[in-house]
Amino acid sequence: MFRLNLKIALRNLWKNKISSFINVIGLAIGLAACLMLLLYVSYEWNFDKQAKNWQNVYIAMTNVPGEGGKIGGTFYGSTTALGPLLKDKLPEAKYVARMDYGRKSLIANGRNSYKKDSKFAEPDILKMYDYEFIYGDAKTALNNPLSVILTESTAKTLFGTNDVLNKSVRFQDKENLTITGVIKDLPENSSNRFDFLMPWSFYEIVDESAKDLNWTNYSFVTMVTLNADANIDLVNRKVDELVKKSAEQTEQSQPNFLYQASKLHLFGKFENGKPVGGDIEQIWLFMGLAFGILLIACINFMNMATAKSEKRAKEVGIKKTIGANRTSLILQFLTESMVLTLVAVVVAIALIELCLPAFNQLLNINLGISYFNTASWVGIMLIVIATGLIAGSYPAFYLSSFNPIQTLKKKIKARAFLTISLRQVLVVGQFCFAIILIIATLVIYRQIQFIKNKPVGFDVNALVEIPQDGELKGKFELFKTEMLKSGAVTSMYQSSVSLSHRGRNFMDIKWDRMTKPENTVMFNQVATSYDFTKTNGIKLLEGRDFSKNFASDTSALLVSASAVKVFGYKNPIGKRVNLFGTNAYIIGVFDDYVWDSPYKSNNPQVVFLNPAQTGTITMRLNSANNLQSNIETISRITKAFNPAYPTEITFINSLYQEKYKSEKTLGILSNLFGGLAIFVSCLGLFGLVAYSAEQRTKEFGVRKVLGASVANLMQLLSLSFIKMILVAIVVAVPISYLAMNKWLENFEFHTEISWWIIPVAAIGTLLIALITVSFQAYKTAKANPVDALKYE
Repeated sequence: MFRLNLKIALRNLWKNKISSFINVIGLAIGLAACLMLLLYVSYEWNFDKQAKNWQNVYIAMTNVPGEGGKIGGTFYGSTTALGPLLKDKLPEAKYVARMDYGRKSLIANGRNSYKKDSKFAEPDILKMYDYEFIYGDAKTALNNPLSVILTESTAKTLFGTNDVLNKSVRFQDKENLTITGVIKDLPENSSNRFDFLMPWSFYEIVDESAKDLNWTNYSFVTMVTLNADANIDLVNRKVDELVKKSAEQTEQSQPNFLYQASKLHLFGKFENGKPVGGDIEQIWLFMGLAFGILLIACINFMNMATAKSEKRAKEVGIKKTIGANRTSLILQFLTESMVLTLVAVVVAIALIELCLPAFNQLLNINLGISYFNTASWVGIMLIVIATGLIAGSYPAFYLSSFNPIQTLKKKIKARAFLTISLRQVLVVGQFCFAIILIIATLVIYRQIQFIKNKPVGFDVNALVEIPQDGELKGKFELFKTEMLKSGAVTSMYQSSVSLSHRGRNFMDIKWDRMTKPENTVMFNQVATSYDFTKTNGIKLLEGRDFSKNFASDTSALLVSASAVKVFGYKNPIGKRVNLFGTNAYIIGVFDDYVWDSPYKSNNPQVVFLNPAQTGTITMRLNSANNLQSNIETISRITKAFNPAYPTEITFINSLYQEKYKSEKTLGILSNLFGGLAIFVSCLGLFGLVAYSAEQRTKEFGVRKVLGASVANLMQLLSLSFIKMILVAIVVAVPISYLAMNKWLENFEFHTEISWWIIPVAAIGTLLIALITVSFQAYKTAKANPVDALKYE
């Protein structure tokens, strides 16, 4: 029976080549779009879930007290003292490992040197995550302080092979480290990625702050693996009690709690110390988009199948007359649907392979289908089967329900609820979805442009920065002299952080006439050298920049306008501020600039002179020179001063482009797949017009003989469909308006939904639909009336 149904299915597909082609293309596009979006969703959903026991891996979070007894902020920094405390006093803790945040560090094999992602960690990190060792032993790889674990690609980059066990590499041009392990490259969707990993015991040698057990420096990461039966609520109560008891002598200690590490990527937004979502909202959106496009493709299949119902009616009538039951007919039509879906999935996979490189480049990630992974194939086959059944179910039940006598007499009575009304609902639903996507895309684009065009508070043009590594730390003044002499730059300074940065927040600050005994506002700090505002162009509202002409500037402060508001100073110049227990005096007030998120107000900031705190050198290029010559001059002088390190020159404006990455991804995906949704919806509309034209073949022939013009017939055929599109617009506009208003509320700084967005989306959709309908309507209206009257 199956074999017979398969033959009939293949014959019907071959006989109706055009409709079969449209069905295959529609389903293939729907499947390809769905699978590509689900690949991205899977990539994001599986962030930090590589370990076998990832459910039990937690990260220590810190709550920062705010105004009115509330939590002012939550971050995943912790102190050096927390890890040893949890290891000794928390029985539910199976493994505990302290880590640094990671950074780009120099690693070299002779002259073969590179800046790679480095991390320091305690040995328990190798028990928490299932790192696949190619060479070496996980039990001993981090025991020796002067040891290092390389990833496979790093080993090949440095040595040309991964068989490098017990060989030596040089770290930061200072220490020789022995390679004690080579592991497989880590997946991109991991927050604990590194190119080489070094022991915490070595970190204590190179950075004294790592060795100092204290409750005030929150510049470290603490990872904890709990026992499988541990109750996280009970554990967090214990953690809070332990921290309070151990840090009771320290005023600056903050409440800590453990949070599942795999949740931080998607559920990393906290309000008053509680998780309230995060990027997971985008994931739900993309999942809805994926299945929405696939559902539109399935609806198209239904429309095209029922559009050809008149041709299949006689076949159904004959089969029922000679004894076929409804079940066998349903199986036949479902077989046709599954065959067509299988053809479509082959085309879909070909489309994915063709488009995936460009898709990866757009999103700057590396997605791919693992064809040797059983789970991938199971997932694909489940989607294919579901698609085939959903797409084929309505035509199968509809066609198999025909009365054999009526079908043989060509007298099929349409049931309003199951034909016209349902199909109208499906078309309205299709175009509602498409219109919502168009409006959403326009609003997202407007929001991104609004933030991009919002002034950052300084002149980003012609500003570059380089990391202050190696010899540049101790020879900055000489380096500055040479740079200015070369004419490539007009001014420069060094600072503890980049202009675009995160972190460096603190609360150890006091000022005159404070209303509370302790500060509860989070401030940001920047340690810098002379020519700070001269170089970056930050606007000074009052006072002056640091100057060598004033010896007292060693205890001077530049503060942001928002900091002055917190202090409550009406005339801030000369006022005293106590910073880390030392008095300093305000010499200048600068306008707030964007140093962290461009979507919300940044913390108030203080800037002070401290040549000992190095990190980044910022330079303003000489606009009188050619850009390329400036870059070449900077590279040459930097290499002469710091030959062991590669020269890394970064344009400041490119750093700010990174801040829009999340919204840019949302904009790209909604734009791309919104266009696909419109295209696939129009395919469905084309099928519905074809169905209507086929049902009214004789009517149009009679009308044409009686004198109806082509325009009259086109209007007669098109009007009902245009009404459906108008209904879709009426339904979609308020939904999209409310949804996008809610989305915009997530941002402190946001645009408004402009009046022109809704008519543009509505008219654009209407025009596309009108073109689709008019093409088929014109074809039908131009048909020979003789053929139409010979229809029966």
